[in-house]
Amino acid sequence: MANCCSSACAAIEEKFGPRRARRDLLRYRKKGPEATAKLLRDGIAACGGPGETLLDIGAGIGPLTFELLERGVRRAVSVEASAACVAAGREEAARRNRATQVEWVHGDFVAVAASLDAADTVTLDRVVCCYPGFEPLLTEAARHARGHVAISYPRDVWFVRLALAVENGLRALKGEGFRTFLHPPRQMEQLIRGRGFVLSSRRTTWAWSVDVYVRQ
Repeated sequence: MANCCSSACAAIEEKFGPRRARRDLLRYRKKGPEATAKLLRDGIAACGGPGETLLDIGAGIGPLTFELLERGVRRAVSVEASAACVAAGREEAARRNRATQVEWVHGDFVAVAASLDAADTVTLDRVVCCYPGFEPLLTEAARHARGHVAISYPRDVWFVRLALAVENGLRALKGEGFRTFLHPPRQMEQLIRGRGFVLSSRRTTWAWSVDVYVRQ
């Protein structure tokens, strides 16, 4: 059952509709995961592997879910605010004969978190930047992680700040509700560390930072 009542969640539904979900699915089938998903996948593998259970927050059509299923995960819960992405992800899971291994949850993770079990690994690929406030999102993510928390987020550098400002300005002109947020990396790190994790690896692209934390 959908639980997507926040304005941010409604904006995600609008932004990531059927056309976008289909495009993302076809791209993944043709080219594989994007750079941040690859870095998260490889970073988790380098830190001992994902374990048997995965909670993929903001899973989209499921690239990181499927990549980690190929690397030892036996059971995944993929939470996604876009109904179209959930439908596309279920389609891909069936195509890969993984449907029995993935539970898809449509909704705002913070809203549904209390109903979800903990997992060995919790991932958030390009998700923090979709939330106006990172604290409740990362607090719940850390609470649900037994072994790893792995996240990607925009780098706090001038050219990324400029790009996000331009993108958000264009969205405002078009009347779109979706916005991208650049949260302070140091505060996010402090929050995760304060929940009992240590930073194991950090890699970057020109626009993204990719962090893998391990529970102490």
